[in-house]
Amino acid sequence: MTNPLLADAPNTLPAFDRLTPDLAEPALDAVLARNRAQLETLLAGTAAPTWENLIEPLEDMGDRISHAWGPVQHLFGVTSTAGWRKAFNACLPKLTEYSLELSQSEPLYRAYRALADSPAFAGFSATRRKVVNDALRDFKLSGIALPDAQKARFKEIALRLSELQSKFEENLMDSIQAWSKHVTDERLLDGMTDAARQAARDKAQAKQLDGWLLTLDFPSYDAVVTYATNRELRRELYTAYATRASDQGPLAGQHDNTPLMSEILALRDEEARLLGFANFAELSLATKMAETPDEVEHFLLDLARRAKPRAQQELDELRAYAKQLDGLDDFQPWDSAYYAEKYKEEKLGLAEEELRPYFPAAQTIDGMFALVQRLYGIRIEKTEGVAVWHPDVTTYAVKNAAGELIGGFYLDPYARADKRGGAWMDECLSRRRTPQGLQRPVAYLTCNFTPPVGGKPALLTHDEVVTLFHEFGHGLHHLLTQVDEAAVSGIRGVAWDAVELPSQFMENWCYDRATLRQLGRHWQTGAPLPDDFIAKLQRSRSFLNGLATLRQIEFALFDLRLHRDYAAARGARVLETLAQVRREVAVIEPPAFNRMPNSFSHVFAGGYAAGYYSYKWAEVLSADAFAAFEESDFAPETGARFRDTVLAQGGSREAMDLFIEFRGRKPSIEPLLRHSGLAQAA
Repeated sequence: MTNPLLADAPNTLPAFDRLTPDLAEPALDAVLARNRAQLETLLAGTAAPTWENLIEPLEDMGDRISHAWGPVQHLFGVTSTAGWRKAFNACLPKLTEYSLELSQSEPLYRAYRALADSPAFAGFSATRRKVVNDALRDFKLSGIALPDAQKARFKEIALRLSELQSKFEENLMDSIQAWSKHVTDERLLDGMTDAARQAARDKAQAKQLDGWLLTLDFPSYDAVVTYATNRELRRELYTAYATRASDQGPLAGQHDNTPLMSEILALRDEEARLLGFANFAELSLATKMAETPDEVEHFLLDLARRAKPRAQQELDELRAYAKQLDGLDDFQPWDSAYYAEKYKEEKLGLAEEELRPYFPAAQTIDGMFALVQRLYGIRIEKTEGVAVWHPDVTTYAVKNAAGELIGGFYLDPYARADKRGGAWMDECLSRRRTPQGLQRPVAYLTCNFTPPVGGKPALLTHDEVVTLFHEFGHGLHHLLTQVDEAAVSGIRGVAWDAVELPSQFMENWCYDRATLRQLGRHWQTGAPLPDDFIAKLQRSRSFLNGLATLRQIEFALFDLRLHRDYAAARGARVLETLAQVRREVAVIEPPAFNRMPNSFSHVFAGGYAAGYYSYKWAEVLSADAFAAFEESDFAPETGARFRDTVLAQGGSREAMDLFIEFRGRKPSIEPLLRHSGLAQAA
């Protein structure tokens, strides 16, 4: 039987019902061999490169890789069994080596250079010129101009970094799965919600245990630290969570990411210097909106200056509240979420658990679809008969107002034992125009919400609603693109510090009154979310926002300095750098055993190295974009303009140019300060 991973015709979806780990490596081997042979023929026979005889065949080769590798990479995240993990780790070095071959191929570089220098290039569309210019830039950032010895070293570094970053994520997943607490006395769970207790009971039963099982996946952890009245239980969960994959805590030394971080940072610094950059932060910014590391630092420190007085006031209020309520004199990090939730209930009259019944997952998803259908003139319809990797997964088609198919997506909403934590959007297929016709974009949308328990539907917290909207914003960026060139369609080619704009923009609607009225209906009675709940939710947006802002700035500044100052610090001084950042901007000092960096996947295993600041910068962009809707009284043409500029044009133009086209000016920080309650600190 033909290996289903080799089905590479345009618009072919993965045959998830037929995929097994043993198919992965043979498929990738076959595709890489075919691509290498085609590339050799292509370069030998292309004396005068054109779009049709150079770029289009390369796009075909890239799609072939996506069809074979994309499902394997996806299954590694959502079904991380031993078999898929082994398959992923066997394939990753081969794919990395192939990618390096292309990026360091001098004949291929010369072909791109010849295309850019040809008379025809001036007649290319702006989009096609950007594809070629981006490729030439990326060749340089891949060491194309290096002498042979340095080029070989660059390749060694890239291969090793790929291996280390994958291992970092693996260690983190292993450490989460290795820890659990078996509870047989229900009194220990006092304060926790019925849904959380039922989820813990289901986990225990799945392992043939009596009682309840507490774990370190985020819904389980959050259920304890936010609601459990037993302070010792909160401390125990906090300690295990804060020391994941480290040299501290209950699993000290098991799955420890500490040595990996040191090697990752050293190799990144060496890579940057080989390319002529002073540090890895400069290299990272070469493809972003921000121009220099110092510019980023100034942005973060300015925001910290505005937020810190407010954060200190919020912390003082929390400590005073804990003392008043329970006589607590030694306020600790494992007390923060617990007393913050109680304080919010008292001060705003708002409890997350009161909101949950109004956000059953299916209804909330439908409400979100209704919003984007109205905003962007599209239709979203559930599809049947599409192969999926788990029964929880549903599939959808996206159509335009005339009913023509635009693309589709998979939605995998719930946490599982073998599923990577967090939430993300990834590409299944990208939009591109081929000689056989248009390939339509398809996305994977993955979350880790608390699943249905006890015969009830899954009921989302408002935070989970925000997460859902965030990831769907990424999905819309991928799906609503109108760009036909694969290299810059959807999120491809978008500056990394602008890629969060569509996702964070969507979060704003989770506080919009009209949207909340449509989304929020009680799962039993159908009653709409009461007006006073909506008002409280809107006030909650700035509740303890000083502390939340400082936390993000702390992460971003730590990431930036770790990569910018590696040489000056004479090595990977991870904890020392974090401590210095905290002395400058934080108001909460975590205990000495806290090992936040060891689980900081965004930076050590993902694409956010020296770029975590992107979240705060994108908040500036997204708040300003939403302000345009407020100023126009949510006029339909504002939604159409956002769709046709930011979403439709993807990476075909510079992010700042697209924002200015939408907004009529450069971004302003004022809407963010207003939305987050920090305007008075300006």
